Amino acid sequence: MKITTDRDQLLKPLTRIGGVVERRQTLPILGNILISAGEGGLELTATDLEVQLRTRAAAEVSEDFDLTLPARKLMDICKALPEGGKIEIEVSGERAVLTSGRSRFTLGLLPAADFPAIDPGTANVRITTDANRLRGLIEKTQFAMAQQDVRYYLNGMLLDIDAQRMRAVATDGHRLAMSDSQWEGSGAEKVQVILPRKAVLELSRLLAGEELAVVIDVSSNHVSFEVGDSLFMTKVIDGRFPDYERVLPSGADKTMMVGRETFREALVRASILSNEKYRGIRFSLAPGLLELEAHNPEQEEAEESLEVEYGGEELVIGFNVGYLLDVLAVVDKEDVVLELKDGGSSCLIRGEGDLDSRYVVMPMRL
Repeated sequence: MKITTDRDQLLKPLTRIGGVVERRQTLPILGNILISAGEGGLELTATDLEVQLRTRAAAEVSEDFDLTLPARKLMDICKALPEGGKIEIEVSGERAVLTSGRSRFTLGLLPAADFPAIDPGTANVRITTDANRLRGLIEKTQFAMAQQDVRYYLNGMLLDIDAQRMRAVATDGHRLAMSDSQWEGSGAEKVQVILPRKAVLELSRLLAGEELAVVIDVSSNHVSFEVGDSLFMTKVIDGRFPDYERVLPSGADKTMMVGRETFREALVRASILSNEKYRGIRFSLAPGLLELEAHNPEQEEAEESLEVEYGGEELVIGFNVGYLLDVLAVVDKEDVVLELKDGGSSCLIRGEGDLDSRYVVMPMRL
């Protein structure tokens, strides 16, 4: 049993699926990738039992067969080989010998029959969109996902889809990110699914640089995304996502507008002397002026003053500066708008003129 391919043709799909493979896995087989060799080339599959990615690589094969190889070792070998080199993989018994030029590597195999495969079940809903749309929604919201929160439904992203728009929502309980992409005549049914954090990050990597259509199949427990010659599948989080629309602030009667980059640079400078644990920063708003103050347990202080468009009453409010910087990193407008009510209420942030992406940040007591 023999495979002949190019180093570059094998490395790209290996890199694509490498993130799915856990470095520390409970089952040794999960550290391997399944390679199915056939007339059409190679089909490569990686899984951690929660997410699975299958993609293809061009190759010549002597016959149809399946094998599993250690994912990290195979990828590291391909990275270390010279560009444009030929690779031959010959399988004999429980070993595979990889040769390229004067390099030779002998790798151990695990039985292909033991490789677990995710069965997504029968799709209830199929939606077709484009990679740019889906990638944009993920990029604008993924930073707000929780990490290892006991409220497991926060450790992921909500996809909320209907006939008018696709929406992504993420929150960790202290901040919320929501982004819409409008469409007309898609005929999409109402769908709400919570994608796990790892699935969101891997999907974002898969969509990077792609201009292709994405076919989304939703079943009772899984969602699959078909992008070109790659098929990504993930379990969904079984839980009730918070009623995020109730979190959006209402009754905000104070509006401040400021240049995004100017605001970001001032926050970065002030954050240098903020408390490393809480990262609190005080906003003092007055007509036409915003003053930022930060201090730390060493009694060090930072102060910044900014000219802003603001005509409301004086207001003092505290925020986690990291949350604000995360928002400013994804806003793509030159100016940002902050809608405020009082010192104890959440702040709504959006790009000036952008009604599709909105961000909510809870205040801090300082």
